[in-house]
Amino acid sequence: MSKKINWNESWLFTKDAALVRNNTVVCAEGWEAVNLPHTWNGKDGQDGGSDYYRSTCYYTKKLCKCIYEGAQEVYIEFEGANSSADVYVNGRLAVHHDGGYSTFRANITEFLSDETEIVVAVDNAPNDRVYPQMADFTFYGGIYRNVNILCVPEARFDLDYFGGPGITVTPVVEGSDAKVDVTAYFTGLKGTEHVKFAIKDGDSVIAETVTCAKEGRASFVIKNAHLWNGRRDPFLYTLEAVLTDNKTELDSRNVKFGCRYFEIDPERGFILNGKEYPLRGVSRHQDRPEIGNALLPEHHKEDLDLIYEVGATTIRLAHYQHNQYFYDLCDEMGFVLWAEIPYISNHMPNGRENTISQMKELIIQNYNHPSIFVWGLSNEITMKGADDPDLLENHRILNDLCHEMDKTRLTTMAVVSMCPMDGEYVTIPDTVSWNHYFGWYGGDTSMNGPWMDRFHEMHPNLPVGMSEYGCEALNWHTSDPQQGDYTEEYQAYYHEELIKQLFTRPYIWATHVWNMFDFAADARSEGGEDGMNHKGLVTFDRKYKKDAFYAYKAWLSEEPFVHICGKRYVDRVEDVTKVTVYSNQPEVELFANGVSLGKQTSEVHFFYFDVPNAGTTELIAKAGECEDKSKIVKVDKFNDSYRMVETGDVLNWFEITAPEGYFSINDKMGDLLKNPAGREMMLGTIKAAMGGKEGMVDASAMMENEAMLSFMAGFTIKRLMSMMGPMGAEPLSKEQMLAFNAALNKIEK
Repeated sequence: MSKKINWNESWLFTKDAALVRNNTVVCAEGWEAVNLPHTWNGKDGQDGGSDYYRSTCYYTKKLCKCIYEGAQEVYIEFEGANSSADVYVNGRLAVHHDGGYSTFRANITEFLSDETEIVVAVDNAPNDRVYPQMADFTFYGGIYRNVNILCVPEARFDLDYFGGPGITVTPVVEGSDAKVDVTAYFTGLKGTEHVKFAIKDGDSVIAETVTCAKEGRASFVIKNAHLWNGRRDPFLYTLEAVLTDNKTELDSRNVKFGCRYFEIDPERGFILNGKEYPLRGVSRHQDRPEIGNALLPEHHKEDLDLIYEVGATTIRLAHYQHNQYFYDLCDEMGFVLWAEIPYISNHMPNGRENTISQMKELIIQNYNHPSIFVWGLSNEITMKGADDPDLLENHRILNDLCHEMDKTRLTTMAVVSMCPMDGEYVTIPDTVSWNHYFGWYGGDTSMNGPWMDRFHEMHPNLPVGMSEYGCEALNWHTSDPQQGDYTEEYQAYYHEELIKQLFTRPYIWATHVWNMFDFAADARSEGGEDGMNHKGLVTFDRKYKKDAFYAYKAWLSEEPFVHICGKRYVDRVEDVTKVTVYSNQPEVELFANGVSLGKQTSEVHFFYFDVPNAGTTELIAKAGECEDKSKIVKVDKFNDSYRMVETGDVLNWFEITAPEGYFSINDKMGDLLKNPAGREMMLGTIKAAMGGKEGMVDASAMMENEAMLSFMAGFTIKRLMSMMGPMGAEPLSKEQMLAFNAALNKIEK
């Protein structure tokens, strides 16, 4: 009988290639003892500067014969190694794998000896063929998921086909029943083997059959099927498959599956099992402080518990394949998933085969998960334009591949905001979603809903969603929130406005907040903390739920609650201050030092109170049986610890000269680009920052792309220049920005 042995403990790790020669260890000293999961970028990938270590590193471990004694064949299985890996067994190459987020295996039987040396060379260095290469998140190097030793018989479920489980379960709901087709894929059969299939409802077998293993197929009908119905009722059946030969068990699989049907209607949105089921949720990056992507099961569970608490019905798993344990939990908890490959930001002509192989792995490894409803083709891949014939062909190939491999699900993709609405590109998948940041990077919050209306009018038969929207917040605070100030108060205001616009348009098939959690992006220098994207509703360490978290909980969760916003904003200078309260209850009453400030009702779940501010004021909000407490303190001078002060090589507002009637980097890009001299100067600066490197955007093309220019128009020049790092350019130094500002000071408005 086959067995799976976790092999995470007691590895050795090094960055020093001199310790390895001819793919074997030549020096036992100088290695670091590590346990898996592991990354070498847990710190330098999160501290900013766009300088984290990207190269080939090495892991080694000895495989004792006692571990696999008696096995006919032995595999080594890697659940994730980023981003390319070569696995050597006693100096011989067992497998090469490109793609950092999926499972791959190697049959190492022929390489084994009494004490077998395993050396794994893992490479996250830049190249032009393996995705992702350019994106706004850190590409952590390492063996960051489980490694297993698989001891298997010669006749077994297929382990060699794109890391899959060797079995597919396809339920199709027909009336009140469900037809379930099962296909098992085997290798090493002699012809005498049989496979027994059984469907179980809990511990009860409700259907079973035995068939010849060479056939490997069976069909069942579940009468009055219990449907998997999202968070309402995520019911799962179990398919057991046992391979036998003369009553001897050789190999087996247990697969959880759900029976459900759905459609995505361009007017009614997402429909699950015949009823509207609004998909309102979040996107998830998986990394955490210091450990990066090297997560343990409890980290995945904590993430899902938080997402469940906010009331989300859907998760977009950005921008890569996530851990199998996470998918299993989503099946059990009833989330509707968007699963995608890391085909992102920068189309690489040499990367086509990698997009195909990563899509095959995504589908084959995750086909049986009932929580997955759409396959994502790409994310913001048209940063340099949407008309590239090779890019279009790549998407058509991927779209056709998804439909060929999986006839039960639809395709989608996340489109960057400045992409033209009317191009061929946006019509390739079955559905489409857009990444819009009006109200944060450019424009204002009021533009989001009307933009979606225009697209819906232009493409009435194409379901449209919002795959990313959000803004950043750290522990900065103000009573006068403004776009771009990184305060918790502006983030809360932004999401209040977006909720009201997006959730009241039923044709929007899905909305996904960017992001559920803060995450690392080592090229970033924003908000007063380098190396991080702070758009999360929850902090990077998962310890603090920002106020915006509760704005969504008020709309989405059925768990009664009330929340007073601004708990970290205690010291306030104004005599009367606004206090915001969120609740999913119909009425809220706020008390200040025991005195009622009145009761309010709100159809949008947001309640605003004017609170007299003198001395220390204890606040209590009551909504039904729910209660929340906070306090404010009157101060004479604004508490500077609440105000973002940029440090280091970052330009502060008081250093920027802005003569009356002349440009400065405080001006908006839209105004500068209308001035010929200003436009030419800006183009030259962006080209110089690129330094001949290939970035997310092409400087010349950007200045000719009207959609891109419209998007950038609302940026201040300073803000755009601060984002050069994430765009793939060399970050501009303080001195460079001051020199550019001085040159702008000579251009008359």
